Amino acid sequence: MRDQLTDRADLRGDCERCFGLCCVALPFAASADFALDKEAGKPCPNLRGDHRCGIHAELRTKGFNGCTVYDCFGAGQKVSQVTFGGQDWRTGPREQARRMVDVFPVVRQLHELLWYLTEALTLPAARPVHADLREALERTEALTRQTPEELDALDVGEHRQEVNVLLLRTSELVRAGVGGRKKNRRGADLMGARLKGADLRGANLRGAYLIAADLTGADLRAADLIGADLRDTDLTDADLTGAFFLTQPQLNAARGGPGTRLPGSVTRPVHWTPRP
Repeated sequence: MRDQLTDRADLRGDCERCFGLCCVALPFAASADFALDKEAGKPCPNLRGDHRCGIHAELRTKGFNGCTVYDCFGAGQKVSQVTFGGQDWRTGPREQARRMVDVFPVVRQLHELLWYLTEALTLPAARPVHADLREALERTEALTRQTPEELDALDVGEHRQEVNVLLLRTSELVRAGVGGRKKNRRGADLMGARLKGADLRGANLRGAYLIAADLTGADLRAADLIGADLRDTDLTDADLTGAFFLTQPQLNAARGGPGTRLPGSVTRPVHWTPRP
């Protein structure tokens, strides 16, 4: 298996190698994030014949903010080019198109796990479980390369639970190295919370609801952010260096500025306040 520790390119969406699967497979409802309703398996009306978005440069102004914060972790190109061998859902048999719609969310979950496992293997503090993490990484990668029929029958929830045991242990090891009292806010409802300048070093924020929370100037170094809801969270001048299990979709959903410090695993969203 290619060494994913040094190359995570396949764990980021590559629309050039995908058949617009996220624009077909996923449902959405008219809301602040989407301008209309769409059923799973029905192509978005903005999807062009070449599998590109017809309003990509205007998604936010056209009411499709949800599309701008989404990433498939590379599942789109895996399903398009590997699972179905480059067969377009538009030109293939109807049953194959249906199967692609069913398989895409499964592979997306597996690729998200690959992202976490790959990052865990870069954390020196997690060395005691590196062997188990690598085994889980290889096993998960192998699952993504199963046949459509096998993927359709896979209990991805059970696999996630198995991997999560290792991710929890990784979190404990990393956060144990942070001095001082570490806050446990796992699954906490912190929507709209005023946490400006808060010391959250080594905090457990797994699955926390931080929607529209004020985290300006907060110290989030070595914080576990897996599954935290950062929609409209203000990260202006916050320090997230060393924060782990942070994904690009989470960051894209938040607000930040030129003073926001980020870990190297993610990139600064283009819609944030630009650097001077």
